[in-house]
Amino acid sequence: MRDGYATTNGIRMYYVEEGHGPLVLLCHGFPETWFSYRHQIEPLARAGFRAVAVDLPGYGRSDKPDATYDVEWLNACLAGLIGALGHERAVMVGHDWGGLLVWPFARRYRERTAGVVGINTPDLPRPAVPPIRLLRDLSPDEPIYMVQFQDRGVAEWVFSWGRGADDFLEMIFRSVATVRLEVFTDEVLEVYKEAFRPAGALTPPIEYYRNMDRNWDLTADIDGTPITVPCLMISATGDPVLTPAMADGMEERVPDLEKVLIDDCGHWTQQEQPEATTAAILSYLRRLDPWP
Repeated sequence: MRDGYATTNGIRMYYVEEGHGPLVLLCHGFPETWFSYRHQIEPLARAGFRAVAVDLPGYGRSDKPDATYDVEWLNACLAGLIGALGHERAVMVGHDWGGLLVWPFARRYRERTAGVVGINTPDLPRPAVPPIRLLRDLSPDEPIYMVQFQDRGVAEWVFSWGRGADDFLEMIFRSVATVRLEVFTDEVLEVYKEAFRPAGALTPPIEYYRNMDRNWDLTADIDGTPITVPCLMISATGDPVLTPAMADGMEERVPDLEKVLIDDCGHWTQQEQPEATTAAILSYLRRLDPWP
C-alpha cells in the first residue's frame, strides 16, 4: 500500500491507497481512521479499482483545523480530494459518520459521484425538527451520547479520566455494538489508541456531532432530491445503533438501490465481517460502467 497527503479545501488530508483504475473513496466513522478499511483496500485494488481510504478531516494524520466541522465543509474537502487525486468522479463508500457524509455528498456533488455505498448508515429522511432537539425530547432524563457531546469541553473532560482515550476506545469497540469481539485484539486497538491519545485529538471528531443541528439546516435545500446513481446499502443484523430497519423506505429517495444484509455482525461491519463486506462491494462495483 502507498500513503500520502492531498491538499483540499485549505487542509491536508492523509490517505492510504492501492491499485489503479476508477476511484473508490473509503470514508470511516467515529472513532476510527483509514485503518478500518484495511481489509478492503487490497481486494478492491486486485479487482481493478483505485482504493483510497482516508483519514477524514480532524482525524488521524489529517489536519485538525479550528473549523466548523459541518456537512458542507466536510463534503467540500471530499470533493476537492477527488480532484486532487486526479479523478473526476468516485464511488463514495461511507460507514457510520462516513455514511452520514456520502449520502448528502451525492446530492450536493452529483458531478463527482459515480455511486454510493452505505455501510450500516442508511440515507435517512430529514426529520421535522433538528435531530439534537428531537433526541433531547425523546430522552430528557437520560440523554444519549450524541446529546451529551453538545457542550464543548464536557466530553473532553470525561474522556480525560483514567487512561483517557485508551479507556474510551476499549469501551467503544468492546461494547454491545460489537458482535465479533475477537476482531478487536489488543494490537488492533493500539492503532486507534495511538491516533486518539494526543491532547485534543478527540475534539474535532466530536465536533461532527456538535454540528448535527447545523447540518439539518444546511441540507434543507437538497431535501427530497433523489440520488439517481446506482447505490448499495449494506446492513448488519447485530448493529443496535444503525439497525437494518432504518434502511426501510430508502428506495423512495434512492431508486436504484441494492440492499445486502450481513449476519453475525455488529456495528463495525467492514472489520467484523471483512470478506462478506468486500464481496458485496465488489459485486456492486462490477455492475457499474467505468468512471474517470
